Amino acid sequence: MSEKVVVTGAAGFIGSHLCEALLNDGYQVLGIDSFNPNYDVRIKRINIDEISGNGDFELIESSLNDLDLEKHVADAGAVFHLAAQPGVRDSWSRRFDEYIDANIRATQVLCEACRGKPLKRFVYASSSSVYGDTEQLPMNEAHPTKPHSPYGVTKLSGEALCLLYKRNFGLPAVALRFFTVYGPRQRPDMAFHKFIAGGLDGNPIEIYGNGTQTRDFTFVSDIVDACMRAKDYHGEESVFNIGGGSRIALNDALDILTGALPNEGVEVIFSDPVKGDVMHTYADIALARNELGYEPKMGMEEGIVREIEWVGSMRRKLHSE
Repeated sequence: MSEKVVVTGAAGFIGSHLCEALLNDGYQVLGIDSFNPNYDVRIKRINIDEISGNGDFELIESSLNDLDLEKHVADAGAVFHLAAQPGVRDSWSRRFDEYIDANIRATQVLCEACRGKPLKRFVYASSSSVYGDTEQLPMNEAHPTKPHSPYGVTKLSGEALCLLYKRNFGLPAVALRFFTVYGPRQRPDMAFHKFIAGGLDGNPIEIYGNGTQTRDFTFVSDIVDACMRAKDYHGEESVFNIGGGSRIALNDALDILTGALPNEGVEVIFSDPVKGDVMHTYADIALARNELGYEPKMGMEEGIVREIEWVGSMRRKLHSE
């Protein structure tokens, strides 16, 4: 009988790709997703449409805070905790309670449920947001963590909880700090998705700030590869940066993107920077390379083309409903 794994946030951007990879490797996958309406839930349904009929995939639609998680993780070989309330901008508002519930409280509930279970690995999806705004580049895992947004604070708190359970109860946890993930199924509120949608509609593309900010963009398939490698990791390290291997200015990334769009002459407008956004990110991935054997493979040009193709396909599916 194949091994069971649990994926939280299973219908999301990264979670749906991870579920597919696990199923392709012969695992039984229990996916948990609350289908939070932070964006069109029809997109989340589309994300898992291809795996919904797989006999090795089971989906539970619920918040982690509302489940009897112990019975669901008791026979699991691994847990991937990707469920979270995402987004820097909304985390400043009165919705912060949602971030506390989804990113902190749910993480503690899940860690508690996994405590003492015969898990081989607990993989926590952290974020480069835990580092905050810094000129010390590239960022390595020993870099000070000074989140620049309430969202970053909640992701660091979740990470700290996982490692606290590791130290005190032997939870086999590792935290992967993802750097600016892009690719097919990217959330509609994320930059590349918004740029592509605007470009396809012939609308201006809006950039917050002057576009000189730099990011370490990481394609979703490389993120999934890191998750799979972390599942099989037997070393002693607890935190890994997972980046794309280089950084690029947003203006330069936008040149690649607009050059790949079918519409010519896309207008770009610049707006005020957003509170909580950092100026630069750049991951030092030496530790992940040495310990996990991780090596990013997808280049920006091909990765952006794949996302453009997916955005077009997804929009056609929505319009046909």
